[in-house]
Amino acid sequence: MNKKIIIISIIVIIGFFTILSLDSSEKKDNVVFHVTLADPQLYENGEYTESFEIKNGEYYFRFVPNGSSPEILSISIKGKDFGFDEDFQLRNTLHQTGISEYYTWEYDGTSSFKIHQSDEVMIIINPNGNVMGSVSVDILQN
Repeated sequence: MNKKIIIISIIVIIGFFTILSLDSSEKKDNVVFHVTLADPQLYENGEYTESFEIKNGEYYFRFVPNGSSPEILSISIKGKDFGFDEDFQLRNTLHQTGISEYYTWEYDGTSSFKIHQSDEVMIIINPNGNVMGSVSVDILQN
């Protein structure tokens, strides 16, 4: 009976520390902006816009694209003293394992930028007509 209590206690403690480590890994990502564009109603006049606060520092984009994502994803970030514009091109890579083939997708383009002073910025994401394709866009601080 005591062995069961000890084993259950150990499992609970391991589970607790696993949950804590998952939470801390998300904090390490330093996500300052996130959107999943998977619904045409998120766009107004073919563009998605949102404002957010950003602090001085170095940032980079992280995308989660798939085969239906927009082929060209145009992103502009505009602030009082800052501007960024890039047309990201969707690229696929074929993987062959001997028993199967599959593709992975990624966006090519300048994916990092610097902010020299804190600012409120507006991000404009234009899928260039493909409002049906889904993609997640994150901005993370280095």
